Amino acid sequence: MARLAQVHPGTVSRALDPERAELVNEATRERVLAAAVELGYRGNAVARSLRTGRSGIIGVVAADLGNPYLPPILRGIEAVVGEAGFTVLIAETHDAPGRLKAITDHLVTRRVDAVILAAAHLDDTALIDSIDRSMPVVLAVRGLADDGHFAVLHDDVVGARLATEHLVQLGHPRLAQLCGPGNVLSFVVRRRSYREVVAARGVVDVSPDDEASAPTIEEGRRLAGAVLDRPAGGRPTAIFAHNDMMAVGALSALAERGLRCPEDVSVVGYNDSPLTAHLAPPLTTVRLQSGELGRRAAGLALSRITGEAPAAVTVRLDPELILRQSTQEYGGT
Repeated sequence: MARLAQVHPGTVSRALDPERAELVNEATRERVLAAAVELGYRGNAVARSLRTGRSGIIGVVAADLGNPYLPPILRGIEAVVGEAGFTVLIAETHDAPGRLKAITDHLVTRRVDAVILAAAHLDDTALIDSIDRSMPVVLAVRGLADDGHFAVLHDDVVGARLATEHLVQLGHPRLAQLCGPGNVLSFVVRRRSYREVVAARGVVDVSPDDEASAPTIEEGRRLAGAVLDRPAGGRPTAIFAHNDMMAVGALSALAERGLRCPEDVSVVGYNDSPLTAHLAPPLTTVRLQSGELGRRAAGLALSRITGEAPAAVTVRLDPELILRQSTQEYGGT
């Protein structure tokens, strides 16, 4: 390429490096670029990363890419890091044991500049601290038990309270929550907040003793079925599901038993995932700032890469209760 452009090889290197191109005069730079096009040159990303210390890649690790709640978060992340010239590399753990470590080990070997982690479990603290010594980590959606990490989360204390208080205010005497996995902080917080409201308002809690093995439609159907099969006097008049997919499972369990929502049992979901407004009935749910969470997590990751981030900080975004037709005032006995 240097021969074709009639310049020194060092001039070619500078002309093709966005950080040093201004050191080459415009006419020479254009001659080098024309030679690069003619020869079909493509930059060596590995060599560039060795020189700059950066790969230009930010890893994003999610638990379940099939969860409809995730796309707005991923779009928010990509919008911010793409604008900054980075590429997103996405991986999925399926919440499988050992999968998080295997993925993050691979990201380290790929010299990823930072990782946004949306798949943490409560027992992953030591692992995440270890990862953070190799590359900057930002927790998203799922946090850890302490606030000593960089994290962008939803305020699940407020979100669960909004959902539960709504059902109490509608006059429902018997409530049940369908709990997500107990090793994920967001579900633990929702469970605790629900129980605090129920205890304070003197409402009967008829929640199942079990919890979901995964926050899925199938598990929502199973847990809802367990409480709906009780005698009518012990059956919940309203259900708070820890996410929208579990709420869809609860609606399915009601239909299978010939029960109507909301006439027989009201249902509240959580997340305001796409299409929840188009269910039958449209789902009352807690809306989370998903896109904003992605953007904030991406911004925090970029600030960690550049060394501009403050000391470890946890950001919690406010939720909003969205009222639709799956809940109504209690009218039974």
